[in-house]
Amino acid sequence: MTPTLTPPPETVSPPAADERCDRCNAAGKLRITLAGGSELVFCGHHANKYAEDLVRITVRYATDPEFSWRGADLMAN
Repeated sequence: MTPTLTPPPETVSPPAADERCDRCNAAGKLRITLAGGSELVFCGHHANKYAEDLVRITVRYATDPEFSWRGADLMAN
């Protein structure tokens, strides 16, 4: 069998301490990447409130290490 080389997936870094939610300007806890390459940052409240909708448009995501995003379980399924 011949091995196939695939490039490693692009990574997304969690929001920096000074990044703010695109919805309300609170501290960013979740960064998502859309199919076109654009990125959005959300606070914990808005990330979980809109998790079902965000999962539909998210290609990749990263969270603050201390934040548990409800959409992570949805992405896994």
